[in-house]
Amino acid sequence: MKRKKAKEILAESFREIADKKPVDKITITDITDNCDYSPSTFYRQFKDKYDLIAWDYMYRTEEMLSKVGVDGYSWKDVLLDGAKYYQKDKEYLGNLLKHTSGLESFEKYMADFNYRHFREYIIKAMGVQNVDRICDQAIRVWCLGTVRLNCEWILGQLDVNAEEMADIYRESLPSVIKEYTLIKME
Repeated sequence: MKRKKAKEILAESFREIADKKPVDKITITDITDNCDYSPSTFYRQFKDKYDLIAWDYMYRTEEMLSKVGVDGYSWKDVLLDGAKYYQKDKEYLGNLLKHTSGLESFEKYMADFNYRHFREYIIKAMGVQNVDRICDQAIRVWCLGTVRLNCEWILGQLDVNAEEMADIYRESLPSVIKEYTLIKME
């Protein structure tokens, strides 16, 4: 049986509270009281609640990305699972986008995180040490665009389901990198 780490418990506590309360109104004491931890335990794990938000997004995303190449799990599966995650957690993510230090800060964090990980994936798929400038910028543009589109979807400005969103992700991949998302990673 896998025991949850303090970070996971604190993130779950935060998400539970965020179901009922705007993120900017949640205090560290709210989070720690909800899971019977002390504020000092919180601060051993995170700098502040925004650090917790970033860690939670990273943790959930890395969980999906770590499956690529395992038991036939493909990049297409990652895109669908990502879309399902956004769809399932629309209210929570909408709360983050509407009630943090601005839509741009969380959106920028998501784009930067996605860019770093997708770039690593493409480098591995290409079997190279680095990508050229055109490929690098194609990855950046795709990550920025899909994150912006995700935010619009989360905020109810785009009416599609998770499967349709995954298709949009896949079909919008720039041609310079598209072929590398079809490679079965080992």
